[in-house]
Amino acid sequence: MSNKPMSLEDVANLDFTTIIWIAAPIMFTLVALESYFSYRQNKKLYEGKDFLASTFIGVVNILLNGVMKIGVFAVFLFFYNLTPFEIPHTWWSYLLCFIALDFVRYWSHRIAHEQRFWWSTHVVHHNSEYYNLSTSFRLSWTQNLKIIFFLPVILMGFHPFVFLVVHQIEVLYQFWIHTEYIKKLPKPIEYIFTTPSHHRVHHSRNEKYLDKNYGSTLIIWDRIFGTFQAEEERPQYGITKPVNSFNPFYLVFHEWAALFKDMLRARSLKDAFRMAFGSPVDYHKAEMKKAKMKEQPVPEE
Repeated sequence: MSNKPMSLEDVANLDFTTIIWIAAPIMFTLVALESYFSYRQNKKLYEGKDFLASTFIGVVNILLNGVMKIGVFAVFLFFYNLTPFEIPHTWWSYLLCFIALDFVRYWSHRIAHEQRFWWSTHVVHHNSEYYNLSTSFRLSWTQNLKIIFFLPVILMGFHPFVFLVVHQIEVLYQFWIHTEYIKKLPKPIEYIFTTPSHHRVHHSRNEKYLDKNYGSTLIIWDRIFGTFQAEEERPQYGITKPVNSFNPFYLVFHEWAALFKDMLRARSLKDAFRMAFGSPVDYHKAEMKKAKMKEQPVPEE
């Protein structure tokens, strides 16, 4: 398969979606089974309104990605044709792309937790207080803004087909790790790969679990860069400032609304920049502290 030059039509016609259509019925079947066993065993892993919100968010995300596909492909193509590098389309290019992309996904995920602007593109995936396979459906409608993080991989010279297939596999991998039914796996697997145990920690709001285990498919990046935390105490799911809503539009956009509101009240551009790229955890803790202080009764004179 020739690498350069490529047109937008060439990229749009690449048949990399087969894996999605194979995986979709399997995913929905597993969600149904997990929900059934949860009900039968009284585990209470699912809540009706929460499940419907997750499903609605997931369906809209798929539709939006379909509409925006050509635009996303155009960005990829522009940078692919721009780079002087060229990696042959061969079996080992998939492996190399996987390592490069997984590394980049670690850092994009980490930044999405450390800066409020990027957290706004990701928070919907964390604001459920339930942890089940359907939680994997909760992907932000604004997540395509994070395309800029993946451009370095495109600039390495990977064929667009290679990149898109590997990226889709990475996304699909996230599905099975959103469950409480799979406990800890054998140590070699737990050491190298992101597992349900690692990802339960990531979705927890327990103090010791905050901002840990960002790994997409490989957990080794967390071990290397000091963000690994083993599952010890039982996780409590959700975010530090609970949303208390099942409205999918609010779940997707509440953080954007809060961010823009704060930036409009900023005293300077520097202050607005600090708000946009400061820690969301620190911000939410400060907001909750203010709310508690307001709730305290005023002492009588």
